[in-house]
Amino acid sequence: MLDHATCYAASAGRDVRFDGQFVMAVRTTGIYCRPSCPARTPKPGNVEFYRTSAAAHVAGFRACKRCLPEAVPGSPEWSVREDVAARAMRLIGEGVVDRDGVPGLASRLGYSERQLNRVLADELGASPVALARAQRAQNARRLLVGTSMQVADVAFAAGFQSLRQFNDTVAEVFGMTPTQVRGTARAADRVVGLAEDSTTAAGGSSITVRLAAREPFAGADVIEWLAARAVAGVEVVDGLTYRRSALLAGGPAVLSATPDAAGVTVTASLTRLADLPEALARVRRLFDLDADPGLIDGHLARAASGSPALLAHLEQRPGARIAGAVEPSEMVVRAILGQQVTVKAARTALSALADSIWQSLPDELASRGVTRLFPDAAAVAASARLDPGDGGAVRGPAARRRALASACEAIASGAMRLDAGTTRERLTADLEALPGIGPWTSQYVAMRVLGSPDSMLTGDVAVRAGARRVGLPDAPRDLLAATANFAPWRTYLMLHLWRAATPAPSPIPQGVAP
Repeated sequence: MLDHATCYAASAGRDVRFDGQFVMAVRTTGIYCRPSCPARTPKPGNVEFYRTSAAAHVAGFRACKRCLPEAVPGSPEWSVREDVAARAMRLIGEGVVDRDGVPGLASRLGYSERQLNRVLADELGASPVALARAQRAQNARRLLVGTSMQVADVAFAAGFQSLRQFNDTVAEVFGMTPTQVRGTARAADRVVGLAEDSTTAAGGSSITVRLAAREPFAGADVIEWLAARAVAGVEVVDGLTYRRSALLAGGPAVLSATPDAAGVTVTASLTRLADLPEALARVRRLFDLDADPGLIDGHLARAASGSPALLAHLEQRPGARIAGAVEPSEMVVRAILGQQVTVKAARTALSALADSIWQSLPDELASRGVTRLFPDAAAVAASARLDPGDGGAVRGPAARRRALASACEAIASGAMRLDAGTTRERLTADLEALPGIGPWTSQYVAMRVLGSPDSMLTGDVAVRAGARRVGLPDAPRDLLAATANFAPWRTYLMLHLWRAATPAPSPIPQGVAP
């Protein structure tokens, strides 16, 4: 439950750090606001607080036209928590309810529809349908104010099934027509100097939008990480722009992302317009956009108070983000092929695999060095079962090939789930149950696929090297003990240790996780 006094204090202080974590609803006006709303703060007795905007909608409130509470980053809770409510929120953000309905969401979470409705009503104050509706409203506002798309295209790109549903929802949530919402756009909402959104002749769509991040935001560090591991044909890094292929629910896509100090500009070239929510959710996860850097950096600094060298390093690089995964099954392949080898060697092995078994992108999507999809799990499993001398594309020790084949077969069959609806415990247990896969591989996959915030790969060579540089012990058991007080944010500490392992000007460490 939200504490009224704490939430009121944050709202009275217009504390931007709490934007996206709850909303303040004002009974006398019937509107809800973000905590940092510049309007005069109402009396404590006239307000109530909701964890989600959907709960405020259910209670009969509409969004404030002044502070635009739908324009903030998402709650960091959904990235950190692993209970059913948090996992449901992550899947709803990917458009699962829009595609598969509440039955599909419940099935992914292992609950009945009735159980799921009860849990979300108790935890979040809204049903799955209401939460999905709020997500569509947020997507609609982003597209209305940030693009010049036709209103009808905005409706379907945001996840609505009809124009009437779209118009009714916008009117109820924002108290305005779609055209009036578009008129509220501010300079920060506009995408300047990039390609205009357009519809291709082949029926696909290319849309450019802005995604906000809580500051400080070290998005350039994520780009450097991705550049060191880019697989030719599948992904390209050009300056601060990362471009890659992806397979979404409606077909192939190419996603382009350029970070700056306040967020990421995304251009999504889609086979189907309705895939936009899924595409944006993947980019949000790739750049860890919903993280709360103030909370994380503050906790790490307090825990590092006894280590001046580490504290100095943390202060120099605020706003670190976990590089996520656009294609979860691909991350399992990367992790297994990267066991006990350098980044360069892993990249060579991945490129050889992609060169051998791949699927071309449609001509209207292929561009600027991105020409193909990464091989799917079934194709990788079949190739890994073949000896290299018999045409297999996977080289290296036989045990590693068997581990890769087993993992990819489990993914292809559905026996192993890698989506945002699973838990770290389930994912790591499923991976480690396979021969040839240990804690390093499973924890690395959890970090990249789920954004797991509390991983510490104490056996990683570069992590240990970074620990030595900042005055921490480097023996695995001692390092684990020394970093216990950094929980639950040890993954972010580990990012700093990786960076500390390699001095400037090459901040991305070589010879670490692929």
